Amino acid sequence: MIKALVFDFDGLIFDTETQEYKAMVELFEEYGAELPLEVWGKCIGTHASFFDPFAYLEEQIGQTVNREELRSRKSERVNELLKEEKALPGVEDYLKAAREAGLKIGLASSSHYDWVSRHLNFLGIAEYFECIKTADDVENVKPDPALYLKAAECLGVSPEEALAFEDSANGALAAKRAGMYCVVIPNSVTKDLVFDEVDHRMETMAELELHLLIEKVQKQGE
Repeated sequence: MIKALVFDFDGLIFDTETQEYKAMVELFEEYGAELPLEVWGKCIGTHASFFDPFAYLEEQIGQTVNREELRSRKSERVNELLKEEKALPGVEDYLKAAREAGLKIGLASSSHYDWVSRHLNFLGIAEYFECIKTADDVENVKPDPALYLKAAECLGVSPEEALAFEDSANGALAAKRAGMYCVVIPNSVTKDLVFDEVDHRMETMAELELHLLIEKVQKQGE
C-alpha cells in the first residue's frame, strides 16, 4: 500500500531543465557549435560532473574557453528564464490531494539544497514537504538509489510503500533501484530519453487525479 510520495525537483516540479538546456545552447551558438539534446541528456537527473558541457564545447571548437565565465553567464541566463516559470501542470493539485489523503510527502533531488529550497519557496510550495533529501545528503546522486532510500527512511516508510515521480531516466532508475513504484512525467528535454521499466508514464500530472493514479499503479504491482 502506498503511504508516501517522493518527488524529484528539476524538470518534474519546476522546469529548470528546459531553461538550462536553452541557456547552454545559446552559449554554444556563440561559438558556432551545437549541443545535441542526446548529448546533453547524459547529465539530466544526475550530477553535473557526469558530463562536462564546457569540455565538450572545447572539443567541438578546438580551443579552450573561460569556463568560469561561461558558468556564471549560464547561471545568470537560467535565473532570468526561470523568473517567468511556474510549477508544472498538476503539481500543486497532487500536493494538495496527497496532504488531504494523509500521505507523507518527500523530495529527492540530485541538486543541492540551496537551489531546491530557494525555488520551492519561490513557487510557494515548500510547506508541503516533510522531508527533503539532496546532493548534500549523499555521496552518490542518481542513478544511485541513496537519495530515495534516505527519503523513505526520513518519511518513516519502506521503499515499497512509496511512489516516486520522475522526469529523467537517471532518476527513474534510482527510484526503481530503491524498490519504489515510479511514475515518469518527461518534459520537453527528457521525453526522448530511454526509460527502463517504470510503473506508469504521463504527459503531465494534470491528466489523471492522484487517487486514480495510485489505484492504477498499485493494481499493476499486484
